[in-house]
Amino acid sequence: MLKRDIEFLYEIGTLKNTERSWQQFMGSGCASVPEHTFRVMFLALLIARGEKCKDEEKIIKMALVHDVAEARTGDANYLTAVYVTRDEKRASADTFLGTVFADLYSDVLEEYEARKTLASKIVKDADNLDVDIELKEMEERGSVLAKKFSAMRKLVRNKKLYTKTAKKIWDELQKSDPASWHLTANKWVKMKNAGK
Repeated sequence: MLKRDIEFLYEIGTLKNTERSWQQFMGSGCASVPEHTFRVMFLALLIARGEKCKDEEKIIKMALVHDVAEARTGDANYLTAVYVTRDEKRASADTFLGTVFADLYSDVLEEYEARKTLASKIVKDADNLDVDIELKEMEERGSVLAKKFSAMRKLVRNKKLYTKTAKKIWDELQKSDPASWHLTANKWVKMKNAGK
């Protein structure tokens, strides 16, 4: 079994080379699948704590595996999805088959895809909100596409986000400054005698 587990590790490693398909519209500089997944895990925890959901371990696992199928199927953006059908369920099942992680498919990923539990809704909200964060970052770098996406993202906020916490985060993101975290931590601000 360990041989199959190691094969799994190599396979998920290929996700770093898997571009998210919305790069077709956004150009370079978009997060890779693992970069997206990393922030989704923290977003999901943030939402879970806002919703007073105590099942953090499941939420982290769910966020971790939510895009694993893309190692086999690639990503599909909102336009591609109109024309292409991907068998993500089969891809996920085959990816986890024979590994020590098989329970992540049967117990966690299937629950995520069904979108019936609070945990699954929290992770989907995090998945959606990461798009809005990335749009803000792109806007900071001078992209005007974020403004062009604003009506669609407002629709996502109103119709696709499940939790009140996710909607609050979305609202706050619209007012946020992607650079504030490091500008306020600047040594010239924090240390009176810096540079003397």
